[in-house]
Amino acid sequence: MRDYIIMTDSCCDLNQQEVDELGLTVLPLSFTINGKTYLNTPDHAEMSPEEFFAKIAAGENSTTAAANVGQFDEAMRRALDAGKDILCICFSGALSTTYQSACIAAEDLKSEYPDAKIVVIDSLSASRGQGMLLYRTVQERRRSSPDIETLAAYVRSILQTQCHWFIVDDLNHLKRGGRVSATAAFVGTMLGIKPVMHTDSEGRLIPMSKARGTRAALKALVDKVEELGVEPDKNQPLFICHANCPDSVAYVKELLEERFGVTDVRADFIGPVIGAHTGCGTLGLFFVGTQR
Repeated sequence: MRDYIIMTDSCCDLNQQEVDELGLTVLPLSFTINGKTYLNTPDHAEMSPEEFFAKIAAGENSTTAAANVGQFDEAMRRALDAGKDILCICFSGALSTTYQSACIAAEDLKSEYPDAKIVVIDSLSASRGQGMLLYRTVQERRRSSPDIETLAAYVRSILQTQCHWFIVDDLNHLKRGGRVSATAAFVGTMLGIKPVMHTDSEGRLIPMSKARGTRAALKALVDKVEELGVEPDKNQPLFICHANCPDSVAYVKELLEERFGVTDVRADFIGPVIGAHTGCGTLGLFFVGTQR
């Protein structure tokens, strides 16, 4: 059985320590702010999340770019030349062309490396939901030492058990992305309305309900763990992503411990690529459930 690597992109929002512990190869997406382009890497070498969200809070806008075919081609060649196959798990294809780029690169390389296997999977996930999927993938690999096709089948089998629920603090960011109307954004902002959203079975961002006030919205996320979660106190660790809102993270952790006895909650920043579209104050909660 040939050895293989697990490749992904930086929209998984895993930090450098987590990437190293899981042994992942991570391709960076990029973001542009004030006319300068930066790489979104797990070590945040070019701009920290704190600095990025401070700029967003000050009213600066950011644009983003997906990982392209050339980036995947270069990274895949390095692994193939080292005699390794590739399992590549990408940011949701419904939200980015990153997955499509990986597929194109893999197809282009088949004729040059006919004995190699390159398996590309759409995670249907975003941010640390994608990160949680990668965590589960590596844990399964370490548990059973499967070949690449068996591990790929495992990943596909758990995609619909990945629950992604989140709130957005600033409706104006959703307005710019075309997800709510200008009127709804204005009225919602005036009334303190917080949309509760999730990433659906096809990897799309879907508004599900509304709550008045941040604490009510955060409680609604935890309610979803009770509704959909599979033994949250005994199953995989829960993951949180946040856009510079540590008080919200602390409140969600408190609720999870009080209601379910959950203490293994792994929280970290939303990266600049996703944060450019969510704005400050966004928080996502990811857990294993009976369905999306």
